[in-house]
Formats: sequence, structure tokens, C-alpha cells
Amino acid sequence: MAIDTRLTPELIEEGFVREVVSKLQTMRKEAGFEVMDTISVYVTGNESVEKLVGRNWESIGSDVMATALTVGETAGYVKEWNINGEVVTLAVEKNAN
Repeated sequence: MAIDTRLTPELIEEGFVREVVSKLQTMRKEAGFEVMDTISVYVTGNESVEKLVGRNWESIGSDVMATALTVGETAGYVKEWNINGEVVTLAVEKNAN
């Protein structure tokens, strides 16, 4: 029995989503947010990443405790990342309680 090691577009996207979640979790920590703080997420500067985040928002938002996604602008704690060769600017902002 052989294992299929080809990367399908779905697997590539899933890996990319995991990287985005990882970066957002790092940003939450660096910004000093509490574990239970809900946040808003911003993504800009890379159309393909913007679309990927939009397509997978339910999963990403749930993983990082985000209630809102804004594309094309930033607010709060902002950082540029290179994710799998794609340069994108992500931002996180703590929601008012």
C-alpha cells in the first residue's frame, strides 16, 4: 500500500490557513492580549491571501477568537509577514468589551 504524497490545492490551502492562524496567534501574544480577548482581524497588501482568508474565515476567526474581518486596511497592532513566499500585512485589534 503506497501513500499518496502529492500536494493537492486543498492541502496547500489548508497549510496556508494554518500559517495565517499561527501568525495571528503570535500577534495576539506580542500585542499583549489576554487569552479570552476577542479581536478584529485585518488583512491587506496581497489579493491572493485576502481571498484565502475570506474563503476560510469561519475556521480562522474561530481559531483566533476573532469576530470581524476587514480587508484592505489595518488598525491596531500591524505586522508584515512572508507566508510561504506571499508577503501580506496582517493586523489585530482588541475588541471593546
